[in-house]
Amino acid sequence: MDDSTLPTAVPPKLREQFPLLIELILHSESMNGEERQYWIDILPIMTPEQITQLQGILQNEHDQLAAIDAKYADQIANNEKPAAIVQTTEERRQRHSQLSKKEESARSTEEVEAEELLKKME
Repeated sequence: MDDSTLPTAVPPKLREQFPLLIELILHSESMNGEERQYWIDILPIMTPEQITQLQGILQNEHDQLAAIDAKYADQIANNEKPAAIVQTTEERRQRHSQLSKKEESARSTEEVEAEELLKKME
């Protein structure tokens, strides 16, 4: 079992408060299990703006991957050339990579802001 399939602990209160965001986190293809848990763990201390930004990134990832999957399925159904399928797979890999970079950047920002918040609390 790789860490992308590890169960992620989600407190019931967070599931109730952020149902869509929790589902996007749990089903994100660009995160492994550790990253999913990280985002769930810091949700309570994130600002509304940060939550909106994270949800936007994950929804964009979901939408783009769904569009690529639909295009890929259409090509298979229409028996199009294998080169088109290879191109679609490459497009998906590139978008996945771009989304991963955005998420890493957002996570770095979150870590800095969380540390600053903890310092203020002390």
